[in-house]
Amino acid sequence: MERIEQLKKFLEANPTDSFLKHALALEYIKLGDDETARKVFEGLLADEPGYVGSYYHLGKLFERIGDNDKAIEWYQNGMQVAKEKGEQHAFGELRGAWEELTF
Repeated sequence: MERIEQLKKFLEANPTDSFLKHALALEYIKLGDDETARKVFEGLLADEPGYVGSYYHLGKLFERIGDNDKAIEWYQNGMQVAKEKGEQHAFGELRGAWEELTF
């Protein structure tokens, strides 16, 4: 919980820092708080849809809670963004996760 509090303090000083938001969501996942992590990831991607790494983790979160349709949706969204940004590695990871659910 200490790391979460520290990240929140950093976010107070830098409320638009997507890296900090991403790190905060990952900390919530470590604690098993998928609902809060989901909200943080979704807020991050609403504010900065180009933050490609969060699509993968949000998709995996939806897989974990059994909502494969939502996971597929986030993977597809992430693949589109990764393709637009030319981020081939991220595209490959997202596509791999997507294929596991769709084939």
